[in-house]
Amino acid sequence: MWAGLGLVLALCLLLGGGTESQYCKEPPEWHIGEENPMLNSRGSVTVVALLQVCFLDYSPPYLRVKLENEGLVNISYIVVNHQGSYAQRKFHLLQESVSEYITVYQQDEQQDDVWTKLNGNKDDFLIYDRCGRLVYHLGLPYSFLSFDYVEESIKIAYCEKKCGNCSYTVFSRFILYILGKETGFDW
Repeated sequence: MWAGLGLVLALCLLLGGGTESQYCKEPPEWHIGEENPMLNSRGSVTVVALLQVCFLDYSPPYLRVKLENEGLVNISYIVVNHQGSYAQRKFHLLQESVSEYITVYQQDEQQDDVWTKLNGNKDDFLIYDRCGRLVYHLGLPYSFLSFDYVEESIKIAYCEKKCGNCSYTVFSRFILYILGKETGFDW
């Protein structure tokens, strides 16, 4: 029995040992048209949602408002629509389902697929720290917003140094300290 378990563990290490973790690294460079959304979000925690038409009972705009009410400000929310023709036809429905404060990007069918570059699937959420390093990549069922996984992952990226020090974090904590002094809120 132990020999069989040892063989299984050895095979797992052999097969998975050469793969590098994608966590705590910057994402591959991706663009929508000429724009690089990740470059524009430096200095803030960034949530990238890979969505198609969104009929969620607990939508990304609700999550944004909830976190802002808890004092978590300066978070960038980006939605990237699927590249396929069905998703392109229904793009207006996706835009209507999110807040005006959340940028929704439509991929061009001729460009490199952003979802593929990010190693993502429908309904995935990728959460990056202020330095642009991937802290969490949540897929189904963990990306259902009716669960707390996405919210808690954003809070960890916002409040902890999961990927090490980030020069932007010091400034953000200073701002939170000042806001706390002005409002009397204990951060």
